[in-house]
Amino acid sequence: MPQLRLALNQIDSCVGDLAGNAETIVHWTRHAAEQGAHLVAFPEMALTGYPVEDLALRSSFVEASRAALRALAVRLADEGLGELPVLVGYLDRCEQAEPRFGRPAGSPQNAAAVLHGGEVALSFAKHHLPNYGVFDEFRYFVPGETMPVVRVHGVDVALAICEDLWQDGGRVPAARSAGAGLLISVNASPYERDKDDTRLELVRKRAQEAGCTTAYLAMIGGQDELVFDGDSIVVDKDGEVIARAPQFAEGCVLLDLDLPAAAPQPPSGVVDDGLRIDHVPLSPEPLPPYEPQTSGGVAERLEDLEEIYTALVVGLRAYAAKNGFRTVLVGLSGGIDSALVAAIACDALGARNVYGVSMPSRYSSEHSKDDAAELARRTGLNYRTVPIAPMFDAYMGSLGLTGVAEENLQSRLRGTLLMAISNQEGHIVLAPGNKSELACGYSTLYGDSVGAYGPIKDVYKTVIFQLARWRNRAAADRGQTPPIPENSITKPPSAELSPGQVDTDSLPDYDVLDRILELYVDRDLGRAQIVAQGFEEDLVTRVLRLVDTAEYKRRQYPPGTKISAKGFGKDRRLPITNHWRETT
Repeated sequence: MPQLRLALNQIDSCVGDLAGNAETIVHWTRHAAEQGAHLVAFPEMALTGYPVEDLALRSSFVEASRAALRALAVRLADEGLGELPVLVGYLDRCEQAEPRFGRPAGSPQNAAAVLHGGEVALSFAKHHLPNYGVFDEFRYFVPGETMPVVRVHGVDVALAICEDLWQDGGRVPAARSAGAGLLISVNASPYERDKDDTRLELVRKRAQEAGCTTAYLAMIGGQDELVFDGDSIVVDKDGEVIARAPQFAEGCVLLDLDLPAAAPQPPSGVVDDGLRIDHVPLSPEPLPPYEPQTSGGVAERLEDLEEIYTALVVGLRAYAAKNGFRTVLVGLSGGIDSALVAAIACDALGARNVYGVSMPSRYSSEHSKDDAAELARRTGLNYRTVPIAPMFDAYMGSLGLTGVAEENLQSRLRGTLLMAISNQEGHIVLAPGNKSELACGYSTLYGDSVGAYGPIKDVYKTVIFQLARWRNRAAADRGQTPPIPENSITKPPSAELSPGQVDTDSLPDYDVLDRILELYVDRDLGRAQIVAQGFEEDLVTRVLRLVDTAEYKRRQYPPGTKISAKGFGKDRRLPITNHWRETT
């Protein structure tokens, strides 16, 4: 059987940075060449970054992407890498598509190309376009209608892009019809909790359907609210894992494969889903037999809580770095949410780049002030105390507020103080709200909701506690100081905006609340369906009403790392003005 050394490069691309992304591609191609690779692959839209969103509708950006691709092919050849086929994702446009109503302007395409000999040897576009969750690809792209196959050292290699594997039909059965010995899918599949298990089963199933070894190459890093976790997978035609890359780590998966020889007659014609085979022979003859250097290997998997925590760290780190921010500012209340946000920030950016501010009021307990100071001591972050009592008294003397207005004034003073320090010193403010609070509107507009990024906005309160305990345990296991004070974890959650206040004055116990929210927010179940699962009817009615009336607040909350299948933002889009209620 012919042999092939495949190099799959998990890289982090930045949207719009064509020059920087090209530099990364050249770097890892050179690395692969030095390791003796015969075929090199990079993730979906690696050249442009992903997702490009409405940049796809700008002809200037499309043409810049096409030009950058051609320049990349020339540069690879100039640097002695021209004979090494390189598969790279980019943004293209369809030359044949006629303008018509309902089609994206300019007919852009989510595409990939094989670069060889200083030229674009083959290009193709994603056939299946996802249009669910965070994906709007019907809005941006027109589909590809070919079945791309390149012959590399006597092996026919079929090519696909992300959703081509996630949906039935199309390029997977077409790869079998084309007689491919290897199927490579390049992907920019965002991280979601437990998605790694789903992804593995998908790749196994598709390999069996394609009847050939299948490689699933994924992106790593972060883009706005999305995190990409890598986890590239290679399985044989029976679905057995050959190699699996580390999660959240940039690098190259290099493996030697024994693959079926290509048929003497190149495949041609129209196959499944009307796809026309586009076959390009790059190197028709097999290589002389060689001693394999690597047979893959399976990287150790992260446990669930470590995986989530790592995603939160990667998301914040990417957002800060790619937007040119070096330092962050966190309001430290002594509570669990701000403590976890601070720990994540220290892990993402280093404690020297994290600035914490304690802003006690007349209602702040001594233990909360002590807990904030203790967190700073444990982590080594920069710390100061700025009491808000004088400001609060000045407002109260002018306005005489009471009740909720008085409570919210404290939060808004803290938000104003944080933004003032941010403007003065150049830090970005991190908002500490969690998914349970945002769901129920348990946050103050222009108060605790201020900030440039919300690291835990997609994390339910019950998981906040689990992550805090995990992070402390992980530190202890490494012989380090646990970053989060035990009292911040064990004391009853409270906003401390009035005497003796605790969260359960306004909200149900989080264990119950989060289960109801998960059914309503993440799974879109209605009131009757939730009650049927054993929850008390009046409680469900109350929770759903809280969620429904807080949409305007959530719309104004900053972006934050997405870890669930349905985060607030692009995943869940409901009208603010909305008279439909599950409770009627």
